[in-house]
Amino acid sequence: MAKPNNFVWYELMTSDLDAAEAFYKTVVGWKPEAWGGAEMPYVIMKAGDTGVAGLMNIPENAAKMGLRPAWVGYIGTPDVDAATRRVKEAGGTIHREPDDIPEVGRFSVVADPQGAMFMLLTPKGEERPPESMTAPGQIGWRELYATDWKSAFAFYSSQFGWTKGNAMDMGEMGTYQLFAAGGDDAIGGMMTKPPQVPSPHWLFYFNVTDIDAAVSRVTESKGQVLNGPMEVPGGAWIIQAMDPQGAMFALVGSRK
Repeated sequence: MAKPNNFVWYELMTSDLDAAEAFYKTVVGWKPEAWGGAEMPYVIMKAGDTGVAGLMNIPENAAKMGLRPAWVGYIGTPDVDAATRRVKEAGGTIHREPDDIPEVGRFSVVADPQGAMFMLLTPKGEERPPESMTAPGQIGWRELYATDWKSAFAFYSSQFGWTKGNAMDMGEMGTYQLFAAGGDDAIGGMMTKPPQVPSPHWLFYFNVTDIDAAVSRVTESKGQVLNGPMEVPGGAWIIQAMDPQGAMFALVGSRK
């Protein structure tokens, strides 16, 4: 079994960086901070003083291959090159071979055997401890829509040491399998995607303090609520939504 590896960063690749920055600043409450040069502008979105996610324009070569605006998660690993090879050996796809980001670390862009894209990262320096999953502006949940959740879990478990938590029976929608990454608490869930979901993908939930107020901010900022608000086990409320450029995201919070 591999040593457990967790998500360490989240990134939005978008078709309009300025518009996306304004949208998520309003909707989630993040504070933007410019990073990088004019050739490849990058915006770090912060919850308080902590960087949570980055925003960037879709690279030209990726846009030519048809990449649409999307959120992608980075999974930390001690050796990106070795982890990338293992993904390929397990039937995954390498979209970008390992490369260095100055001052940040070494990364690659890959997809699991069912096509859900994610990134691998070996950060420079010590890996920071994970933030509270319930703090405003942090990522509160990670969700994989797979072609087949059982084989998807087998892949991520073998690659990253993830373990099963509780499994919930959702009736016609099948099983929702919780998973953990080195601790007792679940950090996300996996399910077999319904037919209306076109392709396997990861969905990330951002914490807000008031779900109904957040819904209003989404619609007022020209985003689209696709599902919810809906109560989930534990008493939290969620929505699944799309930003004005077409990237899927989700929010989780309480109802006042």
